Amino acid sequence: MKRVLVTGANGQLGKCIQDAALLEKDISFVFASKSQVSVADKESIAAMFNNNTFDYCINAAAYTNVEKAESEPEQAFAVNAEGAKYLADACNAHDTVLIQLSTDYVFDGKKNKPYVETDTTQPLNVYGASKLKGELNVIEKCAKHYVVRTSWLYSQYGHNFLNTILKHAKMGNPLSITTEQKGTPTNANDLAGVLLEIVRGTDIPFGVYHFSNGGEATWYDFAKEILTQHPQLTDSKLGKTDHYPTFAKRPMYSVLNTNKIERLLKIGIEPWEESLKSVLIKF
Repeated sequence: MKRVLVTGANGQLGKCIQDAALLEKDISFVFASKSQVSVADKESIAAMFNNNTFDYCINAAAYTNVEKAESEPEQAFAVNAEGAKYLADACNAHDTVLIQLSTDYVFDGKKNKPYVETDTTQPLNVYGASKLKGELNVIEKCAKHYVVRTSWLYSQYGHNFLNTILKHAKMGNPLSITTEQKGTPTNANDLAGVLLEIVRGTDIPFGVYHFSNGGEATWYDFAKEILTQHPQLTDSKLGKTDHYPTFAKRPMYSVLNTNKIERLLKIGIEPWEESLKSVLIKF
């Protein structure tokens, strides 16, 4: 039976992996919250690996506050870059496959077609730079690794765009959402399923992969679809703006090309609008 360590177990992706794990009969999981394993603490990681044997480690722990990272670069790099390095060292020493999560924000957004895995990285903000450094650390330090980049992650759990839109719409607050950026909303439950598909696989080459749901959208498109699909919120006041001021720069276009992971895992990927339905029914 394969044994899998999941760090960041209380985050939205960690919780989605926990849900998906309920259906797994031949995989044993250890779900570690930040209080159990802090990826920024080398000794914490060492203790977990010295006392357990793992075939895979899914690193779902991350500093994800894009705005706050601009004023807290040390904290962002401690978790996203140094934490990835500590895990990579531990996984390599214990012959454990590391699955490292990364982001579309490693790109500068100047391309006008979906990014492939080999495109040049050029992050515009601290968050993206810290995640890119984490990728490079994993590639350098751990022989058996998968780096999985994803985009615009949301779910029924935690703080994300979907839950923010629902909260304000239910309160009757008018919404003004930007059309300036284009990417792909990605259901964290779908991502969790793909990560477990990698764990189940036996001949998937190590390396960098992109996974998101299908299609592309602006943040305004995403908000409009949320309100359209929610029967009680179709009359919500939604406006668009071509610019929404933020402290951190964001890529204007960050759609990911997912052909590689679709081909090698032999999976189909659901359009983002369809996948959204499966999350909204949980509310």
